[in-house]
Amino acid sequence: MLILKRPQTAPYFNIAAEEFMLKHLREDCFALWRNEPAVIVGRHQNTLAEIDRDYVERHHIPVIRRMTGGGAVFHDLGNICFTFVRSICDAQGERERMPDFHEFTQPILDVLQGMGVAARFEGRNDLTIDGRKFSGNANGVWQDRILHHGTLLFSSNIADMSPCLKVNPLKFEGKAVQSVRSRITNISEHLSGPVSVEDFIRAIETHVQRMFPQAVLRPFTAEEEAAVNGLVERKYGTYEWNYGSSPAYGYRRGLHTEKGGNIEVHCRVAEGCIAELKVFGDYFFTKDTAAFEAALVGCPLTEAALRERLATLPLQDYFAHVAVDEWLRLLMA
Repeated sequence: MLILKRPQTAPYFNIAAEEFMLKHLREDCFALWRNEPAVIVGRHQNTLAEIDRDYVERHHIPVIRRMTGGGAVFHDLGNICFTFVRSICDAQGERERMPDFHEFTQPILDVLQGMGVAARFEGRNDLTIDGRKFSGNANGVWQDRILHHGTLLFSSNIADMSPCLKVNPLKFEGKAVQSVRSRITNISEHLSGPVSVEDFIRAIETHVQRMFPQAVLRPFTAEEEAAVNGLVERKYGTYEWNYGSSPAYGYRRGLHTEKGGNIEVHCRVAEGCIAELKVFGDYFFTKDTAAFEAALVGCPLTEAALRERLATLPLQDYFAHVAVDEWLRLLMA
């Protein structure tokens, strides 16, 4: 067993590190780590349907897709993440019984119950105190190995979560898995005395060391860090992974423009790009709207790409008195 010291708080690095642990370290592993503010979405979710894009971009909050299922979550430095990676095969290479969520979360419950906190496992993948959730968990399997990870709300700024994850439920239409919001709580609210997040991390780490007395405690090597950073560059830091990997979906949005009247767009998106666009409204025009709609097909849903594509079109012929920035507000769901 490796117990990996993970002082890094860069979200892109930390999410990429999990894939590295699963696919490139052959030892069983455990790690505790924290992220600076970020939104982490599940593998099969529609990213744009989970976030308030205006809010996260205005506050420069990274949005990153993880490799496991489950719902979207907000991370900050008051949230502790834990990761187990282990083999699911015996010495002969035969697959053993698949471990369940209880096995991986029991060490966390042991520590909390030892501190006098009545924490328990509930539902599909949650840890709760007095019926309020403080931890969500997910699993992922690759070849003969399983990765289990979970969040632990310790002293998180809960007020920061809602704006990031708030989205109009009527705006998006598709088959992606959407998050279920739960009543949540911080662990620190239930402790008998003050405990810092660092002390709580040490308590869990010490308990896991007692469980695995032969474990080696170490940080990533320089070579391992470089490999994780390579994963960030190729995958976890890219629009294609974080947004473009969303399932096909549709959205609709309306806007009353300052001088051009009312415009409503119905857009179908696939692989992060506009696949079909229909525009309705009481705008004035001198060129057929269908040509405008066709010209935007294939454009990625990023501000830079949309601005560049719109700059090639005679917008005032299609929509009199409607500005580029108003189109960006309409199209960037």
